[in-house]
Amino acid sequence: MSEHTNSHPTPGLYVVIVLALFLGTCLTWGIAFVDLGIWNPVVALTIAVVKAVLVILFFMHVYYSNRLTKLTVAAGFFWLLIMISMSLSDYLTRTFLPQ
Repeated sequence: MSEHTNSHPTPGLYVVIVLALFLGTCLTWGIAFVDLGIWNPVVALTIAVVKAVLVILFFMHVYYSNRLTKLTVAAGFFWLLIMISMSLSDYLTRTFLPQ
C-alpha cells in the first residue's frame, strides 16, 4: 500500500525556503560578532540545525515522502545524537583525569 501523496512543492515555496536559508546564513554571520558568552555556540548551532532541517524537509523532499523515509531520516538524526553525546561525554570528562 503506497502512502505517497500527490502534493508537490511549488516554485514559490522553494523561493521562500532559499530566502530563509539566506537569512539564516546572515544571522549566523551577524551573531559571530555579538558576544553572548557561552551562548554563542548554542545560538549558532540552533540556526544551523534549523537550516539543515529546512534543506532535508524541502530540498530532499522528505516532507512529501512516505513514513518509511521519514523514519529513516529520524533514525539518522537519533544516531547523530548518540554519536555527539558520546563524543561530548568523552570530552567533558577529560578534565577529571590527573595531569
